[in-house]
Amino acid sequence: MSDVGLTAAGPVARSLNVRWIHGSKSSKHNTDPELQIHWYDDDTVILRQNKAVDYEAPFMFLLFGRERAALLDTGATTSSHHFPIRTVVDELVRSWRYRHPRARDDYELLVLHTHSHGDHVAGDVQFIDRPHTTLVAADKSTAWEFYGFPDDADATATVDLGGRALEVLATPGHDDAAVTFYDTRTGILFTGDTVYRGRLYIVDWAAFTRSVDRMVDFCQSHSVVHVMGCHIEMTTVPGVDYPRLTTYQPDEPPLEMTVAHLRAVQTALRDAGPNPVRYVCDDFILWPKDA
Repeated sequence: MSDVGLTAAGPVARSLNVRWIHGSKSSKHNTDPELQIHWYDDDTVILRQNKAVDYEAPFMFLLFGRERAALLDTGATTSSHHFPIRTVVDELVRSWRYRHPRARDDYELLVLHTHSHGDHVAGDVQFIDRPHTTLVAADKSTAWEFYGFPDDADATATVDLGGRALEVLATPGHDDAAVTFYDTRTGILFTGDTVYRGRLYIVDWAAFTRSVDRMVDFCQSHSVVHVMGCHIEMTTVPGVDYPRLTTYQPDEPPLEMTVAHLRAVQTALRDAGPNPVRYVCDDFILWPKDA
């Protein structure tokens, strides 16, 4: 595994000057792949599902360590014909192992999830029979047991990939099974659907507020160079989002955010008050369950 992106002082931010696939005005003329592949560095892949395949167009992440790789989420559709997540991941693993010939023959894959909603777990079925694979179901009882959270939901778990560690925080509020991953190697905080540029759907307002506070506190003691959620729903016009079910988003803001974005969400929650309310901000919208 390479050490690109690391210095003695910690992770270094890489530029993400990426034009993500964002659907098409006509599905008949859409020539983009079902999955866009972007190598952030030699050991980190960002995947984006095509909006023309599914309007949710979630982002997924594949992180390679010396002993195993971790796939964060599996996408929004179950059909392997329209969404070949297993085929793509297998090819990416083969490519990485070709560049790292000393990797073990039984190199493992961990399939993890940011939370349990259908647009993040639909591709799980494609990994059930994959050799050398541990598929951790996304429901709270299974996932939180895997991380050890039932004993202490305020604990920070560690997933060891071999020379690369993921720190895991329980961050419910959007979903009761939601977790946030921090990659110690790249300095990326993967926030799932808890924080991203879009409609932040909140099921439990108090829990969501606590989770955002926890993420902000975590960032004060960790080097976070990018914050990445799993969707883009805002336009480049401040406070204006693309409507739900949109399959063509030509004017998207960037995927990557900063710790300042987390603080903005924290401030918005405080300004909105303790009771759930729809609250529009430049880069996101607080959206209670019943709004």
